Amino acid sequence: MSVRRIDPHAERIRRNRLHPRHREFARPAWRWTSAEGVTRINPHALGAIGPNGIKRLDRSGASVEASIAGGGQASTEPARRQITLEVPSGYIMVVPELAEGRLSDHDRDLLGLARQLAGDTDLAVTAVTFLSDVAGLEEAGADRRLDLANLVDAETYDPESRLAALVAAERELVPSHWIFADDFPGGGDLGRRLAARLTSDGVQEARPATRVWQVADGRSLSRAGDRQDIQRDVPKILIALAECADPVSETRHEARPMTLEADNAAIEITAGIVDRGRVAVDPQQIPLAQAPFILSAGRGVADWAGFHHAADVLGASEGASRVAVDDGNMPRARQVGATGTFVAASCYIAVGISGAVQHLQGITRCQRVIAINRDPTCDMVKRADLAIIADGDAVLAAVCQQLGRPTPVPAATEERCHDAA
Repeated sequence: MSVRRIDPHAERIRRNRLHPRHREFARPAWRWTSAEGVTRINPHALGAIGPNGIKRLDRSGASVEASIAGGGQASTEPARRQITLEVPSGYIMVVPELAEGRLSDHDRDLLGLARQLAGDTDLAVTAVTFLSDVAGLEEAGADRRLDLANLVDAETYDPESRLAALVAAERELVPSHWIFADDFPGGGDLGRRLAARLTSDGVQEARPATRVWQVADGRSLSRAGDRQDIQRDVPKILIALAECADPVSETRHEARPMTLEADNAAIEITAGIVDRGRVAVDPQQIPLAQAPFILSAGRGVADWAGFHHAADVLGASEGASRVAVDDGNMPRARQVGATGTFVAASCYIAVGISGAVQHLQGITRCQRVIAINRDPTCDMVKRADLAIIADGDAVLAAVCQQLGRPTPVPAATEERCHDAA
């Protein structure tokens, strides 16, 4: 009888999309839980390639799970089909957010929506970026890449210059559609600015469709709060929500670089906004659901003064497990999890949190999870991309010491030390 063995190192690499060997160990995700708590299944990932080269479907997922038994062996998922588009008949422009300089899940959904609109036509899905050297556009479904970094300053907030660059691309390429992320002040603002500019220039059907969550049968569906969804013909500009389409998973595209003839020409920019630089914001005033960096505490934290000091030193928003809240150590508004707040932080540090299922559901959308715990077998350590097996209070104190802001010693402790001396 063969014994199924799991390599924990390989499991961590599979969960960490930023690991350099992630693709080597990755396997197709056949079942996952959405942010709304609904279990979703990918029928394309169910099955395995048999000895005769035919893919056999197994909707129970057993064949997919069995593929991990080989540890570091290559995945049984067939290689992606390469798509090359030499002479496109037109363009569908996608403007990804590129938070922290890389594609987010929302960006991949936008490119998936563009591929859905392109269908079997020769329309080239084109990623329009204001940053150079963006990785992952090929797997995300981009046929072309239009880099406008030389026309704008990506480090400053200057929507007018970005708008002028997009208008230049519109005049030269005349794309069929523009797709933006419904996010403020990113794609949501820029997409509306472009629609207003094209409307003033006399372009027909420039009124955008906002809060788009689905496109089907030539119609776009937009969320309308408590009212019925708004349906209309697919317009030129779509400002789409997350999960508006499935990301590309079966094909690989070129993302061939392209440039505008107007790249080196002076682009007319209307004066309006002056960037005065970033304003310091208290991380504790940021809504927990929007916080990009969260330091979260559980029952394993004993030095709460040290925890608050570490959050201040790191510039992180404070979170907590339900146990820490029930014990009265943190306010209810700071509870993370299915019974608290769903978070989508770029980095989530869990200190002394064992990882109850409700808490793990609440951090599903976090990009990187770091666990600090004394128990190497707890669920949070298994979920984490990086785990530190140590006392959480000691680790936080050492981090503050390393950053030049050691945890202050309580006055009572100083008096006891002085008396002892």
